[in-house]
Amino acid sequence: MIELGVNVMEEKAYKNLKYISSFPKDFDKNKKYPLLIHIHGAGGRGEDLSLLKQAGPLFEIENGKELPFIVIAPQCFADTWFEIMEQLLEFIDTMVDNKNVDKSRVYLSGVSMGGYTCWQVAMIKPEIFSAIVPVCGGGMDWNAEKLKNTPIWAFHGAMDDVVCVSESIKMVNAVNKKGGNAKLTIYPDVKHNSWEKTFHNDELYAWLLEHNLEANVKE
Repeated sequence: MIELGVNVMEEKAYKNLKYISSFPKDFDKNKKYPLLIHIHGAGGRGEDLSLLKQAGPLFEIENGKELPFIVIAPQCFADTWFEIMEQLLEFIDTMVDNKNVDKSRVYLSGVSMGGYTCWQVAMIKPEIFSAIVPVCGGGMDWNAEKLKNTPIWAFHGAMDDVVCVSESIKMVNAVNKKGGNAKLTIYPDVKHNSWEKTFHNDELYAWLLEHNLEANVKE
């Protein structure tokens, strides 16, 4: 089992997958905390972990926002996109299994290519995540029933010229059609960078903490 450190932010590697861990202020090794796993976009690929601090929750933490989560952000290799899905899934399982993680409050977010990965991973392992936040991504709407018990808050820019906003609309509608709990915020004046407003918004983190795994299961 991996031991998390006590620094505010640490750069580590699990097998050959590098990642950054961020810990709440006054982190206590004897306590359990909610876990937020964040998947970066295409611009974060490679070997420079500092790229992961340029967007998403790590960017907000770097700029002074205090979050009550352990935040874990793995880095994808250059010129690929977590082609070995089993590696990412094993990584997530290992992070969730840490003694300091509250397994009833595990959350997943991702932006752009990471938004697609967020949808996909949540469909593969819906039993792990208490809520997910896919940003300017899309997915397999025909598999939406897998997420009927997972609260979802998706975000997208109406003017996005990289990933069409219809991708998020399609996914959210498909989940709700299967009896799920998905909502979508569309920024009318935003192009592809819908993550800046999303992760700066304190309401998002409060929404995440409203959800825990036990309460998600429907009769």
